[in-house]
Amino acid sequence: MRENAPIPEANETLRQKRRKRYAAYRQRRASEERPADFKGTLKKLLSLLVPHKFKLILVLVTAIVSTVLSVIGPAMLGDIIDEIENQVQTKLSGGNMSFTGIFSIIGTLFLIYGASSILAYIQSYTMAGITQKVVCRMREDVNKKISGLPLSFFDSHAKGDILSRIMNDIDNISNTLQHNLTAIITSVITIVGVFAIMIYKNATMTAITVSVVPLSAFIALSIAKRSRKLFKEQWDRMGELNGHVEEMYTGHKIVRIFNREQDAIDEFNDINSELYKVSSKAQFISGMIMPFISFVNNVGYVLVCMVGGIFVLRGQFTLGGITTFITYSKLFTQPMVDIAQITNNIQSSFASAERVFSLLAEEEEPPQGNEKTEPLGSVEFRNVSFSYSPDKPLIENMNLTVKPGQLIAIVGPTGAGKTTFVNLLMRFYDVNSGSIIVDNADIRSVNREELRRKFGMVLQDTWLFEGTIRDNIAYGRENATDEEIVEAAKAARVHHYINTLSDGYNTMLDENGTNLSQGQRQLLTIARALLADPEILILDEATSSVDTRTEVQIQQAMSALMNGRTNFVIAHRLSTIRKADEILFIENGTIVERGTHDQLLAKGGHYSVMYNSQFGIA
Repeated sequence: MRENAPIPEANETLRQKRRKRYAAYRQRRASEERPADFKGTLKKLLSLLVPHKFKLILVLVTAIVSTVLSVIGPAMLGDIIDEIENQVQTKLSGGNMSFTGIFSIIGTLFLIYGASSILAYIQSYTMAGITQKVVCRMREDVNKKISGLPLSFFDSHAKGDILSRIMNDIDNISNTLQHNLTAIITSVITIVGVFAIMIYKNATMTAITVSVVPLSAFIALSIAKRSRKLFKEQWDRMGELNGHVEEMYTGHKIVRIFNREQDAIDEFNDINSELYKVSSKAQFISGMIMPFISFVNNVGYVLVCMVGGIFVLRGQFTLGGITTFITYSKLFTQPMVDIAQITNNIQSSFASAERVFSLLAEEEEPPQGNEKTEPLGSVEFRNVSFSYSPDKPLIENMNLTVKPGQLIAIVGPTGAGKTTFVNLLMRFYDVNSGSIIVDNADIRSVNREELRRKFGMVLQDTWLFEGTIRDNIAYGRENATDEEIVEAAKAARVHHYINTLSDGYNTMLDENGTNLSQGQRQLLTIARALLADPEILILDEATSSVDTRTEVQIQQAMSALMNGRTNFVIAHRLSTIRKADEILFIENGTIVERGTHDQLLAKGGHYSVMYNSQFGIA
């Protein structure tokens, strides 16, 4: 690291922006960690637990009995001490010592603690089963819900946030149900039971024990308040460090191209140093809580011992009794600390539950129709209007008639509505007004699965899953034979490449096919679409990621494939659509020009300007 290396002003500005971003993120997360509707969320959680009410009663009963038995135990330890003292006095008086009473008490203790442990095991085992069934149902409900949500939901929500609700939030709920819920029950019973026994034993010493609780709470809250600020700053620095690492490794090539490796290292060391300092302070201050509380509690123990000793000397308390009371005074304070910690966990878990329930409450796609259609491939737009938001109209009064077997090319500037056209056609979004007719039926009256089975789509961004090449191609049609998979690969001009691989069609692909080139991945997605053999084919800049020679091969294969099929091609490389039956130039959601390639060039309008600019024609 360079000593006292100044951070350039541009980098400092970037870092300040990053810090503001993560500060806003932490503020948002802090607000999310508190449920907005605690009662409503509690009712929904209880509704999930109702089917397991008899098991929950078993958990409650075993928790109560187990805790009561564990509270009774210390009292019998005092009885052992008193019995030993009596036997010693008997021995000193010239009598014979008898251990029968001591062994009897010890045997009873074994039974009590053994029964308490067995009941605690039954409680934990039963609660674990209930929890897993509840969270399993929640995951199933969320998964089913996601399958029914419209594309607009996924467009307006970050993928990371959705995954967080499915995984992290449900795991948080699981932890609370399985551990914290029973812990609260046992803590409350322990506090009540111990307090009752202490009052019964001696009210004066009980008052001494309880008197230190407010001071312990004050110390804990005061230190926690200060440490909370430091932990917040620690998470801010941690987020900043994660952001820096992600940026540097994601753009590793760019960093190297511009020789900024040392700057990246310097900034990492700078942030890491700040993280070390603030983390050390946070851990030091938070670590002070237990020593201070232990000190205050020990002062209380000393006072209890002093007062108890006086009572013993006066004959108002036995030695076993004072020993029992000291044990109970220790048992009395710990559950309070546990409840304080559990309360924060429960608050966070209820916030997680609220996020999950808000996902389950999202409005699903409109009901499906059941009208049947013929496999024709005809498409018609009748006065279609659509907008993603009411104040920003995108498509207005679009009319279009496509006959079966036609090749329709859609071109236009970025943001003109080309992809929206496809989203409406496949009913990822519903039109605001007008109607879209596919094979003589309004798509809103047709089952979505049947409608989308008519379409095959190849996107500019490829998607492959971890598995074999055969599995990825076969994804296009269920129960496809090996011969059909090979034929689809041949038509996509990828069969020869697959055969050059050592495992051929059994070659394993990494997630999203990262062990293939972009062009090879695109060829596999085209083969997948070919295997589906749809009536209507949509190509969204499908050849943009392949070289010119491969593009020519694909065009030759597609020409034969397109025969007798309706085809929509969204293209920016206008050389690929010269043979289209009709070219639609869309601007601001409106078809401003339409015609063949030659007709539009002769017209000298928008298409002609775009085409000539691509080929450097003035």
